[in-house]
Amino acid sequence: MDIKNYHDFAVKVAKKAGKILLDYYQTNIKINYKGGDKRNLVTEVDMMSEKYIVDEIKKKFPDHCFLAEESGDCGIKPSDYKWVIDPIDGTTNYAHGYNFYAVSIALMHKNEVLTGVIYAPMLKELFHAGKGMGAFLNNKPLRVSKAENLETSLLATGFNQNEHGRNIPIFQYILPKAQGIRRAGSAALDMAYTAAGRLDGYWEYAIYPWDIAAGVLLVEEAGGKITDLEGKPLKLDQPDIMTVLASNGKIHGEMVKDIAAGKG
Repeated sequence: MDIKNYHDFAVKVAKKAGKILLDYYQTNIKINYKGGDKRNLVTEVDMMSEKYIVDEIKKKFPDHCFLAEESGDCGIKPSDYKWVIDPIDGTTNYAHGYNFYAVSIALMHKNEVLTGVIYAPMLKELFHAGKGMGAFLNNKPLRVSKAENLETSLLATGFNQNEHGRNIPIFQYILPKAQGIRRAGSAALDMAYTAAGRLDGYWEYAIYPWDIAAGVLLVEEAGGKITDLEGKPLKLDQPDIMTVLASNGKIHGEMVKDIAAGKG
């Protein structure tokens, strides 16, 4: 299992996909809405980025399958190796000219993430990790923060368009306990920032594998902890909606308890 080969490929492809995003950023791009929901955007650049990434995977690893935000072939082409792709994580940000967006690419072998890359082209930040290789930002090693409790922690969360009502009570419960909570609109970058120690913890109530797969490995390789909101292991090998909790590990138990209390 050549993890370095997979890692280097993912980095190369993420950089080129990021260039596609930059080339069309703040231009007159076409925007569609999934299911007619004006809160759920998909742009023509999402489709261009995804097509480029998928085409490169098919050429390099024809026996692998892929699961992307807009498409996938793992249902008809089963493989133990699955590329999990978000061509633009933070599409709403991208469409509005807000710089917090990224390309996210991960390779999974069954339920284990082997490599993960999150590239924020406008910020010129490349977060990348390989299983057992460590986590890096622009080739500099990453470590999670040393915060010991919520009182000294900066957290992040997100609100799914159709599930936001379930997270609001949790948000309201945790907000007065932490130094602050950010909601910037990219799960991938929230995970990357947790790995980098910029955030001490991140949670989200309704999320998909393509949003977080790369970030899972980044956080783990940087010394952090990943579970669902109940503290149970994630099941990334299924394309279903899930919950996620990422932290530096030190505040993880406290966050699990407070999330449960916030649910009521």
